[in-house]
Amino acid sequence: MAQEKLSPSRQLASRVIFAALQILKEKGGEAPGREVVAEVEKRVQFDDWAKAIYEKSGYVRWQSILHFFSIDCIKAGYLIKKKGVWYITPEGENALSLGEVGLLNAASAAYRKWQEINQPVTGSKEEGVAEESQQEQEATIQKMEQLAIEGLKKQIALKLPYEFQDLAAALLRGMGYHTPFVAPLGKHGGVDIIAYRDPLGTVSPRIKAQIKHRPNSTATVQEVRQLMGLLQKDGDVGIFVSSGGFTADAKTTARSSHVHVELIDLDRFIALWQEFHVKLSDEDKYRLPLKPIFFYAPSV
Repeated sequence: MAQEKLSPSRQLASRVIFAALQILKEKGGEAPGREVVAEVEKRVQFDDWAKAIYEKSGYVRWQSILHFFSIDCIKAGYLIKKKGVWYITPEGENALSLGEVGLLNAASAAYRKWQEINQPVTGSKEEGVAEESQQEQEATIQKMEQLAIEGLKKQIALKLPYEFQDLAAALLRGMGYHTPFVAPLGKHGGVDIIAYRDPLGTVSPRIKAQIKHRPNSTATVQEVRQLMGLLQKDGDVGIFVSSGGFTADAKTTARSSHVHVELIDLDRFIALWQEFHVKLSDEDKYRLPLKPIFFYAPSV
């Protein structure tokens, strides 16, 4: 009965929001936003109205509604979006027990409560319209961020392995490291990059980096252990950059290791590239150039 009383937009929202959180739970709690959206499209049956272009955003209606009402879930503490990756929180997992409509209503109620505390209004029609516009703007900004990250991933996927290795070396230089060794083509003993805090490597940490550019293949626990075996001196730190991510065993092994090994997947690499891009040399910026675009961004 409650489902029938909802407007068409909220009916659609209840279905796509519930599906998105359920997908995140099934994927272990996190997934790139683009994967979540693609999986929602497979899982939810859409009519022509839902698949039409939504005039307010210029995007497919159901996708616009998903992004719009995801703001409610963020304010409710059910969902986190960070650098193109979506995370379901423990509260979000618990909210799935409310069902489609119950979850959406709870998220919307939390959003209204957040507004009352952070953006008190007098209740005029004009202010209500402004609140909705702000929510739409927040959703649009998040969608633009996601599209930007997807574009970067596509460009990185086109790189040759040695070009991706050069990107990793450039990032380390932007972070303030010296890179006296970047492996040439061919065999090189398992270390692709050596990086120091000072030109002579007398200051810790001394980094030994392994770089794997296989966008469709995860790095294995055996490969991570191989890098660990090369960290033999005090002050040695291992960095493993894998454009295809890591297996669950590889992550567990790195976390529990007695030596320091940092695993950097593609999402984390892009986040670091964005953060340190301004500190790169002009030559290194050209390897994966970025163009900043600024929006008015109300707090999310």
